[in-house]
Amino acid sequence: MYLQEILTVLVFAVLVALKAVKEETWEAFIADLLFLAKICLFAIAFTLDRGIALWYILVFLVIHILTQEPPSEGLGACTKLTPLQLEGLLTEGNTSRLWLVEFCASYSSSCIRSSRHFPELSITYSNKNLSFGIVDLGLFPSAAEKFGISLGGSMGQLPTYILFENAAEVARFPELDFETTFFNPTITKGFLSRHFELDRHLLDYVNGK
Repeated sequence: MYLQEILTVLVFAVLVALKAVKEETWEAFIADLLFLAKICLFAIAFTLDRGIALWYILVFLVIHILTQEPPSEGLGACTKLTPLQLEGLLTEGNTSRLWLVEFCASYSSSCIRSSRHFPELSITYSNKNLSFGIVDLGLFPSAAEKFGISLGGSMGQLPTYILFENAAEVARFPELDFETTFFNPTITKGFLSRHFELDRHLLDYVNGK
C-alpha cells in the first residue's frame, strides 16, 4: 500500500547522500536538501491525490516568486562592462594581462543565486595582473554568440565565466558542450577558484611573474 511512498523516500535519501558528497559548503547542501524535499513532497502528494499535488505546485510557485533572493548589489573589485568595453580592454594591451569575466543576466535565477560569489572572489584575487569584469547579457543579448554562450532553452549556460590571457580565452565554465543536469557542480567561490587556478595566478603575481 505504501510502496510508492517508501520508494520516493528512498530515492530522496540517495539523492541527498550524493549531494552531500559533491557539495563543498553547508549552505549549498542545505539549499539542495530543501529543494529535494519539495520534490519528494510533491511526488508523495501526487501519488495520494493529484488535486493536492496541483495546489502544492501553485503554493510553491507563489512562495518562490515572493521570496526569491535578490541579486547581490556589491561589486567588490569588479568592473561592470559593456561587450564593446570588454573588447577594448582585451585588445589595448596596457591593462591587466588576465581578465576573468562573468557573463550573466539579471533575470536568470541561477545568476541571482551565484551573484555574490564573483565580487567576493575579486576582493581576494584582484591585482595588477588579474582583473574581474561583469557583462550583463540581459542588456546585450546579441553579444552572447560572439563569446560562445547560448541563451536558449533553460538558460543552462548562465552564468558563464571566461578567463582571458592577453586577449585570448584560456579557460571557461561551463564548457562549450555543457549540458544542464541535476548533478552539475554548484557555483561557489571555492569551485571558481580551483577551476581557474586563482591561487596560482595570485602566487605568480606575488613572485613577480
